[in-house]
Amino acid sequence: MKIEGQAALVTGGASGLGEATARELARLGAKVAVLDVNAALAAKVAADIGAQYGNGCAVACVCDITNTESVSAALAQAAAAHGPARILMNIAGIGSAKRIVGKDGNPAPLEDFARVIKVNLIGSYNISRLFAAQCVKLPPLEDGARGVMMFTASVAAFDGQVGQQAYSASKGGLVGMTLPMARDLAQHGIRVCTVAPGLFATPLMKELPEAVQQSLAASIPFPPRLGHPEEFAQLACHIVTNGHLNGEVIRLDGALRMAPR
Repeated sequence: MKIEGQAALVTGGASGLGEATARELARLGAKVAVLDVNAALAAKVAADIGAQYGNGCAVACVCDITNTESVSAALAQAAAAHGPARILMNIAGIGSAKRIVGKDGNPAPLEDFARVIKVNLIGSYNISRLFAAQCVKLPPLEDGARGVMMFTASVAAFDGQVGQQAYSASKGGLVGMTLPMARDLAQHGIRVCTVAPGLFATPLMKELPEAVQQSLAASIPFPPRLGHPEEFAQLACHIVTNGHLNGEVIRLDGALRMAPR
């Protein structure tokens, strides 16, 4: 599918990997809806994109992916601005690190596990089902395609570290959902892929001490540095344009395999 002229939705689009993807889509000619719970940041990113690539090419939509009414309102706002979307980039997510039994001998809070699963897995499924229900009604393009969606997992889905039970489970759920969803939507011409990034230089990562960042970067075989958000964005956009990528999970990690801790 050609990106130019298409309407695209990017969850978590106000920062980090989501922001980089929103900017790359706009650079390639898409009309981008920046979906995020942070209204101020989403508005700033959309305004920056509009200033760089033309007014009207980006719109900010406040969106809580775990809330169906919020998602429906964001999809309606995006469609009113840009027309129906054929591209969905699922990048919104949260992290967590808690040992199942703490140093005090108490079990980890169940609420923490449920919160991570709700946002990362259920939230991603929620917006995907609503997007797909609209996308199947669109006329097919010349190659029979109607749309593309991407999930953002993590290398933690495969080699999660100590304390990452909730995060790894949520990302592993996205990995496990990829192929059946691709098979389910194949009849409608909608492709589904997942990217599993490793260690990237996101705003959250940059909050760590410089020495810690350097240590993490040194653990990556090659290149021995943190990934650039732009590299994630490039792969996300390639998934859209490569029509034979479907039902696939792609690690983007410089050959990193995470140690237990």
